[in-house]
Order: sequence, then structure tokens, then C-alpha cells
Amino acid sequence: MLTQEEIISIDQKHCWHPYSSLINPPPLFPVKSAEGVRIRLMDDRELIDGMASWWCVIHGYNHPRINQAITRQIEQMSHVMFGGLTHEPAAKLVQHLVDLTPSALTKVFLADSGSVSVEVAIKMAIQYWNSQQRPEKYRLLSLRNGYHGDTFGAMSVCDPVNGMHHLFSAVLPQNLFAPAPPMGYERPLADEDVQELRRLFEQHHHELAAMIVEPIVQGAGGMRMYSPEYLKVVRQLCDEFEVLLITDEIATGFGRTGMMFGCDHAGISPDIMTLGKSLTAGYMTLAATLCTDKVADGICRGEAGVFMHGPTYMGNPLACAVANESIEMLLERDWQADIQRIEAGLKAHWTDAKQIPGVKDVRIMGAIGVIEMEEPVDMTVIQPKLVEEGIWLRPFGRLIYTMPPYVMSDEDLAFLCRKTLDVIWSLG
Repeated sequence: MLTQEEIISIDQKHCWHPYSSLINPPPLFPVKSAEGVRIRLMDDRELIDGMASWWCVIHGYNHPRINQAITRQIEQMSHVMFGGLTHEPAAKLVQHLVDLTPSALTKVFLADSGSVSVEVAIKMAIQYWNSQQRPEKYRLLSLRNGYHGDTFGAMSVCDPVNGMHHLFSAVLPQNLFAPAPPMGYERPLADEDVQELRRLFEQHHHELAAMIVEPIVQGAGGMRMYSPEYLKVVRQLCDEFEVLLITDEIATGFGRTGMMFGCDHAGISPDIMTLGKSLTAGYMTLAATLCTDKVADGICRGEAGVFMHGPTYMGNPLACAVANESIEMLLERDWQADIQRIEAGLKAHWTDAKQIPGVKDVRIMGAIGVIEMEEPVDMTVIQPKLVEEGIWLRPFGRLIYTMPPYVMSDEDLAFLCRKTLDVIWSLG
């Protein structure tokens, strides 16, 4: 068994972490185990996890029911190809997803990760219009401050200036970008808020295959929360100008914002929806892209006659079994009460953070809490401070935020919030 020092040595020599440098590697904290909402480090320090491991561990770590579901499934088969074969876990999962999502979404494509589900959604939109003998409709319309993943198609619909992928702009498809929605869930929508959006539809609808949005909350592009009225206008414009609507629910799906899906806030139904992250409660990598009968029929009646995509691990039985258990656990509990409780706790503990020098804004919705600083935080300074206080957060840019597991107790949430504020005060 490797020691903590051996793990760190090997890691720093050979392992590349997300958005990190091998020349100047970030601080590392080797993990021994995780249970509930706590991460145990190899030096036996315990951290309350406010990140839900990038927003997906909604039921907490090492949950006995999900562990049992994995054990049952692995004794039958961990994987079998999805080409020409099918199985109960996949059938149950697609039925769950069809039942949970807006009623028009009836077809499900199971893939490997959130980024891939976005690639699939983009390909669906382009192939649909190709099948309608309208190949000129191949471009995408996205939003400034949007983030949709790290693969090439997904990068092409992320914010090209303020996003993380401008280095690749020369080789990415050149898509269109509307101004970011004005922030504020309850902010009344004015005509000028959508004026440029409408102009883009009017001038480019003939070449637009789809518009892609993160509904209600823009995630990694700034943790920006906006009005359901804006989503309603997006749906109306897509209908008016014959453009498909893709909602990227990878971060917002399965209750994070207080509704099952972000689009539910506006009562709209997309033509295509992407899901990931919380789908398997942080146990396995799995994603899904859903679409309407119209999109599916159009693709399958086109030149190819089939949808041109097929991942090796598509419909992995082990991942599907985990997703089924997670969804059933979510539906069995009063998950909305959990989200409302977390939202109330975040508001109680963080609203006054605006008074701290250096804090620009505080934003809270559902199980999402954001403290935006005036200046970018120094990760080499703030991350060790957070760990010293017994909490795990992963700030980025100017944002110090939490998206905790839904099962976090009021006491743990209060501790997490209080210690976060202590660290912010120490930065000044």
C-alpha cells in the first residue's frame, strides 16, 4: 500500500489534473475514503464536502443502497455491447428518464459523459436538418458566459472570450453567441434584454440548426442565475424561426435548482436535452441525450437512415443500474424539501457576506450558493486554508461557491458556511 508521500510523489511526476500545470502543480490532498458528506484524507483529517464532487454526489458518498445495486449488477454482468443487444438496466433507465423529463422527450441516447452528451445533441440537430434537405442549417447559437464541456463540439458553444477554450478558437466551428441573460431570477424581463437575441434569430435563422442553453443557471461560465421569462422567450424564438432548442441540464438536472430540471422553472419543453453529473450520484460516468419524436423520426428518415454515433460503453449495465437506484432514491424522498432546506440555510448564513471587504455579490438558488469576489482568488492560498478549516470547496476565478449533497444536515451546512466566511475574512 502506498504511503501519502509516495502518492503525492508519483502524482506530481506523472499525473495531470483538470486545468492544472505540471510545471507548477497545485496543492494536493490524498483521500483515503469518503462517507456521507465527509471526505477523509490520508492524514485522517475529515473535510465536509461542499462540492458534491463537482455537483454529482447528491446522496452522499458510499451509500449502502447504491453499493448494493452495484454488487447485484456486477454479479450478473458489468458490461455488454449495446450494438444489437439490450438489457434490463438500460430499459429501466430510459423509462425513468422519459417519465421524469417533459412529455415530448421520448427518445433516449445513452453516452459516456456530459461533454459527449452535448456532442450527441449537436450531431442530432445537424443531422435532423440534413435529413430535411436543409444542410445549410448547421450552425449553433449559444450564450455568452455559457459552458457546455471540453470536447470540440462542446467547446465551440462555450463562451469564446470569457470561457476556457479561446486557445482553440482557430480550429473550432464558428458558432454564434447572444449576450448573456441579465442576472436575477425574479428580475422583470425588458424588451432590450432580448433585442440582440431576436436580431440574431432574424439574421441567421436560415443557417441555425439549434440554440443551446443552460436553463436558469449558467454553471462554469460564471454561476449566473437568470429569469424563467428569458427561457420562455428562447423557446418562442426557436419556434418562430424553425430552430431546435437544446437545454443542457447536466448541472441543473435532478433537482439542483429546486425543480427537477431547469426548464421546469419556465414550463417549457426543449427539442433535445442533455443529462449527466447527478444521473449516477457520483458513482459512475454516464450521460444521456433525449429528443422528441420529431427529431428522431427526421434523423431516421434521412439519408443515413440511422443516427451516426455509437460509444463503446454506450448503455453500460453497471452505470445504468447505479442511475436507476439513484433516481429511485431521489423520488422516494421529499427531495424538494431538502433543496428548500439547503437554500434556506445558505441564505441564512451567506446573505450578509456582501458586507465582507472584497465580496462583490452573493447568489443563491436551490442547493447552489455563490460568493463572487471583486478579484480572482489565488488557489494556492485559498485551497489549503479551506482544508485547514475542515471543509472542501473548489473555487475558480472570482467565485467561491458550494453545491452540496442533498443529504447534508443543517449542522454540517452551517459549519461549511461559517468556515467559508472565516477563510474569506482571512484573505483580506
